[in-house]
Amino acid sequence: MKIKDNITSHFIKYILIFSVILFTSCTEQYVLQSNTFEDILVVNGIITNELRLQEIKVNRTYRLEENKPVFEKGANVYITDNDNTVYEFEEDVDSYISKSAFKAIPGKKYQLNIITKDGKSYSSTPEILTPESEVQVTPIVQTNEGEKGVNINVSSYDPTGQSKFYRYEYDETYKIIAPYWNPNKYIIAPYLTPDGDPDFLVVPRTGETRTCYTTKSLDDLTLKSTVGLTEDRINFPIRYISVKDPILRERYSIIVRQYVQNLASYTYYKTLKDLSISKSILSQTQTGFNYGNLKCNDNPNEKIVGYFEVSSVSSKRIFFNFIDIFPKEANYPPYFIKCNTIEKSNCFKEKGCGGAFIEAYVNSVFYVYYGSTDDNRIYTFVEADCGDCTKFSSNIKPLFWID
Repeated sequence: MKIKDNITSHFIKYILIFSVILFTSCTEQYVLQSNTFEDILVVNGIITNELRLQEIKVNRTYRLEENKPVFEKGANVYITDNDNTVYEFEEDVDSYISKSAFKAIPGKKYQLNIITKDGKSYSSTPEILTPESEVQVTPIVQTNEGEKGVNINVSSYDPTGQSKFYRYEYDETYKIIAPYWNPNKYIIAPYLTPDGDPDFLVVPRTGETRTCYTTKSLDDLTLKSTVGLTEDRINFPIRYISVKDPILRERYSIIVRQYVQNLASYTYYKTLKDLSISKSILSQTQTGFNYGNLKCNDNPNEKIVGYFEVSSVSSKRIFFNFIDIFPKEANYPPYFIKCNTIEKSNCFKEKGCGGAFIEAYVNSVFYVYYGSTDDNRIYTFVEADCGDCTKFSSNIKPLFWID
């Protein structure tokens, strides 16, 4: 299981905004393009107290007109601890994955090391595992601005008072059932009718097209601190979902991950978040570079974006159906789009015939067959999203899913 790409995207977004701040003024109009560009290493490194294949992401900054980071291929990536144990990583599609599963142990110091293919050496400061704190996730019905919905509430408590700094991620997954699904579909027959017109055949659909699952991730840095509070206790809503939101229509699941950070990593991510908000682009303040805990061993003045964390993580997944949360709600949420059916007569030459339309719909990716009269004189079609959920979602049931 790989660590999510959320933080990497924030690193990249930050360096783009940083470039804009550095080379533009808010009193003048400008076009977002990279007239000045710095090729900087971007590292998203985190190991946790979970026994798993750990992951380190190593990329390069990219220009404003480009749409994705450049993966740093051919690097030698490894982690060492204060017992001289070496944890080797190998290159994967877009990251480096540990060759064997391991987890961070309390009290040990871990250091990330990277040697790029051009021979440059980078390393982090030694880091130790942060304290553990268990996260709880609870759905709570609440009215927000006059509209009923459900808050996904996150809470945790460290009675030792040692955690204090937290970062959160979540993935939400929801089940989709196409409301106008039919197990059959129409195809064009390989022959013509005696009248010389196209004919149609009913054949079973292949593959799952009725039930799908969509997963989305939190696209933000969510940070919390209990410094200055009487207790090391967290309690806040991480997600609000309206009672009318289609994602609640069938079955919904969310997993929240709570990372306990140290002061230095929390400060780094807090600065990253502050630099990433849009108003920073228009600020007169020329902010400095957000240095993390990584350095170039060959050139200490070289800039590097990123941070190597050794964080304890606690995760909690919940499931619920709409009726579980809103047992007295008369109306279920609507489907993702308004589904309109279209009826056409299966003939070609008489007035009002819709045979040509039927042929077009059968060949179209925008409509699917929904039904027909017993005598097959009238065919009904519907927008593809309403009869085939794979048009906008995945028919692969997640391994974690529980019905």
